[in-house]
Amino acid sequence: MTDKLIVSTSPHLHKKESVSWIMWMVFIALLPSGLAGIYYFGLRALWLILISILAAVVTECVCLLLRRKKITLLDGSAVVTGLLLAYNLSPAVPFWMPVVGSFFAIAIVKQAFGGLGRNIFNPALCGRVFLLLSWPKLMTGFIKPFSNVDAVTSATPLVLFKESAANVYNIGLTYWDLFLGRRSGCLGEVAIFALIIGAAFLLVFKIISWHIPLTYAVTLGLFSWLFSASGFARGDVLFSILSGGVILGAFFMATDYVTCPLTRKGQLIFGASCGLLTFLIRRWGGYPEGVSFSILIMNAFVPLIDRFTRPRVYGKK
Repeated sequence: MTDKLIVSTSPHLHKKESVSWIMWMVFIALLPSGLAGIYYFGLRALWLILISILAAVVTECVCLLLRRKKITLLDGSAVVTGLLLAYNLSPAVPFWMPVVGSFFAIAIVKQAFGGLGRNIFNPALCGRVFLLLSWPKLMTGFIKPFSNVDAVTSATPLVLFKESAANVYNIGLTYWDLFLGRRSGCLGEVAIFALIIGAAFLLVFKIISWHIPLTYAVTLGLFSWLFSASGFARGDVLFSILSGGVILGAFFMATDYVTCPLTRKGQLIFGASCGLLTFLIRRWGGYPEGVSFSILIMNAFVPLIDRFTRPRVYGKK
């Protein structure tokens, strides 16, 4: 009796890490930010997270059944997509919005392209942008931490300095407020300290590398400083990095294995380009935030970046 011969393409290397293991590690790394969001915005934030994850998982299951594919819900990819989508929503949105966003992210952006590993755009970001373009008023209504969702509305820090040229301290915020999450914003982006804890976890376990996040933040900060005018908050380097969804986007979405470049050189180009586009959109675009759009734009350039940064084949000129 002979053993089964398996023929496959190189590289023929085996590592203990699997797709499922990586996805659940990312899920664990995202938990501190979610807990902080629930602490700041109450049980409504928890419901948004649970609804978004459930909608993503159900959509994934239905799509796989319709495609007559094996149900692979335990790989964690749908759970992470639903969680990231929830983190990119305002705590004030109605409960049906994460359902629609998760359906679009899974059914249209992921499964329509062939499923996990074949999508060219980040599903969670596409879901957010779809909701933002479809219902902009609902997506841009934010609340202050520790407030009643129906009683107190508040502009995000980026909106405040987009509409005025005030210094960061003149709009009633400090760097500690931004770092600790005492500000309005999307559910999972406000608590920078919690995101950094999760990012450090991923870096220590080598789930992600520093190349994209560091070049993203440095490029955004550099251009914010170079194009700053005296007394303008938008020229404040720390403000530009700590406000909005830069940390969430740079560490948890721009580093998505499927939609980012394969080579280290390509990742440096990708991160720097995302930082530059984020600055341009914030400075001169119609939206105060540019993280989602910048990452999705660069997702489209990933095949081109991989083509021109692929390493030389050993033995060839």
